[in-house]
Amino acid sequence: MGDRQTLGRLGEELAARLLQEQGCEVLARNWRCAEGEIDIVARELSTATVVFCEVKCRRGLGWGDPLEAITWAKLRKLRQLAAIWCQQCGQRPPAIRIDAVGVVVLDGEAPVLSHVRGVG
Repeated sequence: MGDRQTLGRLGEELAARLLQEQGCEVLARNWRCAEGEIDIVARELSTATVVFCEVKCRRGLGWGDPLEAITWAKLRKLRQLAAIWCQQCGQRPPAIRIDAVGVVVLDGEAPVLSHVRGVG
């Protein structure tokens, strides 16, 4: 595996595929505004819920599970960014949800994904 950006892109690609397999349509990836970035914005097709997904990817568990890196401050920021996204994109979804996907990539093994719905 290459540098951190390559690892991050892999994690986001795997997370986007996972969300699609779970019945979501990916609306945006790496959406940015002056206040920050949202890794994945998706719509759950069965409910029209808009899902704002934070992705954390690691090469192992030496620094703990990747999901442990999502702090309360990060969740607060994601809620703020979700509101900005809705406003800027003119969206008024029936519901929004913040999810997290942790990806662990070990050399020679298939990546392991953990998806937590409604983390914040």
